[in-house]
Amino acid sequence: MLRVVGGGGGGGGEQTHQLQHEQGEHQHDGAVAAADGIVVLPLGAGQDVGRSCIIVEMNGRTIMFDCGMHMGYNDDRRFPDFSVLADGDLTSRIDVVIISHFHLDHCGALPFFSEMCGYDKPIYMTYPTKAICPLLLEDYRKISVERKGERNFFTSQMIKDCMSKVQPVDLHQSVTLPGDIEIKAYYAGHVLGAAMFHVRVGDKSVVYTGDYNMTPDRHLGTAWIDFCQPDAIITESTYATTIRDSKRCRERDFLTKVHRCVKNGGKVLIPVFALGRAQELCILLETYWERYKLDTPIYFSTGLTEKANEYYRLFVMYTNQKIKDTFVDRNLFDFKHIRAFDRSYADQPGPQVLFATPGMLHAGVALEVFAKWAGDPRNMVILPGYCVAGTVGAQVIAGKKEIRVGQQMVNVRLQVEYLSFSAHADAKGIMTLIKQCGAKNVVLVHGEKKKMEFLADRVRRELDTPCFFPKNGERLQISVSPPVPIDISNQLLTRAPVLHTKHGPIRPQEVRVHGVLLRHSTSLKVVSHREASSRGVDVHTITFKQTLKTPALTPTSLEAALTAWCKEHDMFLRRLGDTAFRIRGIEVQHLGRRCVVTATQSDKHLLSDVQSAIRDAALS
Repeated sequence: MLRVVGGGGGGGGEQTHQLQHEQGEHQHDGAVAAADGIVVLPLGAGQDVGRSCIIVEMNGRTIMFDCGMHMGYNDDRRFPDFSVLADGDLTSRIDVVIISHFHLDHCGALPFFSEMCGYDKPIYMTYPTKAICPLLLEDYRKISVERKGERNFFTSQMIKDCMSKVQPVDLHQSVTLPGDIEIKAYYAGHVLGAAMFHVRVGDKSVVYTGDYNMTPDRHLGTAWIDFCQPDAIITESTYATTIRDSKRCRERDFLTKVHRCVKNGGKVLIPVFALGRAQELCILLETYWERYKLDTPIYFSTGLTEKANEYYRLFVMYTNQKIKDTFVDRNLFDFKHIRAFDRSYADQPGPQVLFATPGMLHAGVALEVFAKWAGDPRNMVILPGYCVAGTVGAQVIAGKKEIRVGQQMVNVRLQVEYLSFSAHADAKGIMTLIKQCGAKNVVLVHGEKKKMEFLADRVRRELDTPCFFPKNGERLQISVSPPVPIDISNQLLTRAPVLHTKHGPIRPQEVRVHGVLLRHSTSLKVVSHREASSRGVDVHTITFKQTLKTPALTPTSLEAALTAWCKEHDMFLRRLGDTAFRIRGIEVQHLGRRCVVTATQSDKHLLSDVQSAIRDAALS
């Protein structure tokens, strides 16, 4: 394969980046117009976790990624600030909405946006996300409207009308929309149906990750994407400073704490969302209970659970390989030890384990039971995932001993454990995905500012890639070098490059091709040095030469060091005499108490490594 990059588009050229506020009060000289680059504008999840909503503008088109709500607020702040887009009809401003997965902080504001704000253009998500979204939206609507009496909230009919506009997509399916927009979904792990999206508009493209997990678990696989080299990747950064410990250690710790609590007569509350972490921990406890023949009751709050497991059976192709392989013989989601929960069970004496929704203790059965069990030190609450600031779950993790729940103050005397089974990528996973897709710029969202600062510095330092983390309402403008079409002469293409390795000469599939770039009128062409000379072009070769002081180095030890280096890097060492050696375009000559290293431009990238090998040999 021949790879040719022109105009600095491969990341080697100088790029300009700016941050501007939406209202424009921080304009700088030389500001980049949106038409010349890519604009990223967070309406939610900018230096924050919750109400994910990211606007991207490129080549005259506008895409909205996710449309979520913030679980820490009960007022207008729960929704993204759509007033930023109030300079026109929302339908004419936004070309397409793409939802990454069914969690409410990513899809919870969608009915509000489509039915109450008037958006009436395409909405895309995967098939499982379309199936499960309305369940969670309706459940949250009931809690907000029917139990809390909130107003100005979307109705059941609005949810149905909104979902009727959704066009589902399969993983790896390319969908082309009017306006030269192309979208493609990739597997994200995290929860059933979660997807990352690669969106291309003309010659520009971005990857939006949503939430993803780079570590497989008991029911889902690991996130994966092509080496698509987007101009920017917009990635979550929930655990931007965390490197997780062994998953086996966490599982063992979880099982030990649950077993010890019920053995001592206590009750264990595990707040979870209905899909994702719930199935992961249910499989874990089900297996443990079966192995040790335990009879302490395990319950799961009713309603969503039965439907959730039904969808896992329906969309089994989105699970991991083990579940796919064993699904016909045994469905791991048909639990024997876990039964439906009735609210009256919370008052029963004796030990029990309860999985209750929602996962952040901000409403529902989980919050009701927490208020009842919090005063008994024999009981335990295990929080297995991230809790947004402002939720009861976040206050419990912070160690507060008095917490307001509704109209009452609850004394927290039960045992509190925070064991992260969160299905988000940690810092190592985020770095891996950035490298996997080959992004030219990185934009961090869905995280806390201090953690983003730490990860951004690491991305710039280790990957040599620009990294940004705009706040809500702030425009990030990234300049993108346009692609430069270049013709390549047949003579250069038909030259059969050969590399000399320890296994002999080989013809590699991918090689660096060096030639002369000629410009004629408005066209560019790369030709061989010989062809350039035949056209009357004076071809100059740049040679790099460096002298190293090596008083203790003999020709024999030099040859041994270079041979070892070539073996490690799968290259071939040629002898040019008793005191001179060649590695590709690099020549090393031993001259008594010094070595002279000469390299051509084509092998300059190897020069420092060869010099280091010589210095190490001289010191040993």
